[in-house]
Order: sequence, then structure tokens, then C-alpha cells
Amino acid sequence: MKLLVSVTSAHEARVAVAGAVDIVDVKNPAEGSLGAATPSVIASVRDAVPPERPVSAAIGDLPNLPGTAALAALGAARSGAAYVKVGLSGTSTVTEAVAVLRAVREAVDGGATVIAAGYADAKRVPSRPLPPEAVVSAARRAGVGGCLFDTAIKDGRGLFEWLTRDALAALIAEGHAARLEMALAGALRAEDLTAVRAAGADIAGVRSAACRDGRRTAPLDGERIGRLRAMCARD
Repeated sequence: MKLLVSVTSAHEARVAVAGAVDIVDVKNPAEGSLGAATPSVIASVRDAVPPERPVSAAIGDLPNLPGTAALAALGAARSGAAYVKVGLSGTSTVTEAVAVLRAVREAVDGGATVIAAGYADAKRVPSRPLPPEAVVSAARRAGVGGCLFDTAIKDGRGLFEWLTRDALAALIAEGHAARLEMALAGALRAEDLTAVRAAGADIAGVRSAACRDGRRTAPLDGERIGRLRAMCARD
């Protein structure tokens, strides 16, 4: 299982690289669960990361505006992102989500892998985004590359408080049947990674667990990253 660590700057990217993370993710936590960084920040992270290591970028907790999503995705891809994560915050039907995802896929035109990002705690989000099972359906219909399940509200309640292990395993199996790459995130702790791996996830995404004292706003901690990487690499 691959380890993805979210960073906010080139300096943090270098810390993540030193910890041998598989994917360096760029986001702006101040703008939400999948808050978008500026193109210059994405480009600076790309420059700080070895060419063979992929960079991913969140493009926001998006409204139901396919054109806006397409422009944001194109900016992220041209700034160096190999994965573009689309937060489906404002789409309440599969048809709406498919339209947003297709617009993004067409905009990047093969220049990046598009990831449909849904929310395990969707039922408590005011915009009422799609439940996780519908996100998998939308990703398959839109022809994108994968799905991410995260938490929308960062109050310390993690992924496993909203989805059972059996439910996660079923979602991942459905995604794999559609040839989607499947990632899990959402206040994951080091001790959660065994369950994430057992569910069949391809990627585990973390921020808080990689930071000093486990606080998502604190600096990245190289020792914590090393322990997380070792847990992901276990057979």
C-alpha cells in the first residue's frame, strides 16, 4: 500500500521526500478538507520532489460547476500534479458528479489522473454531497482514474467513525472491479493503517498523523512519517 502525505509548501515536501513517502500531496487546509493550493505552490512542490515521485493536488471542495472544476484541474495539471483530486462537495446526484468529473478529465486530457473525492461523513455536510457508494458509480461512469474517501469536517472524528471496515472493503472491491485506484484518508492514525490495508486500499492518505503531536496545523515530523511508511510497507 502506498503512503500519501499532504504538504503545504516546498519545505514540507522535502521533509516528506526524506521520509520516503510514495506520493506528495499538495493542499491548503485553510480552504477545507480538499482545499486548493495556488499554482505557484504546486509548482514549487513539484520542483522540490524527485521527478520519478508523483505529486498530487486537491482542487477544492467544489460546487456543481463543471467549468470551474475544469479550469482548476487544468491549472493543477500544468503546475505539475500527476493526480488531481476533485472534491465533490456540491454535487448531490450522480449525474451532476459525472458532469463535473468528465469536464475535469477532458480538461487535463491525459496529463493527470483524475480522482473523485467523496466524503465518508457526507450526511453531516450542509450541501448534502453524494454518499460514498454513489461516488464510485460516478467515477466509473465518468471514466476517471480513481476514488478517494476522506472526511469533510475536520473535528478529530476519523474515517472509521463514519464507515465500517466491511463497508470500506465493499467500496474498494467495487472500485477495483471498475479498475479504479482506491485511496482512503480522513484523520487516519498510525494504528488505523493496518485496517486500511486490510480493506484493500491502494493508497493511505494522511496529514495529522504525519505532523508533530498529531496536529494537522503543526509541522511535519520526519520520524512520524518514517513509522507510517514502514506500516504501509508491511506484508
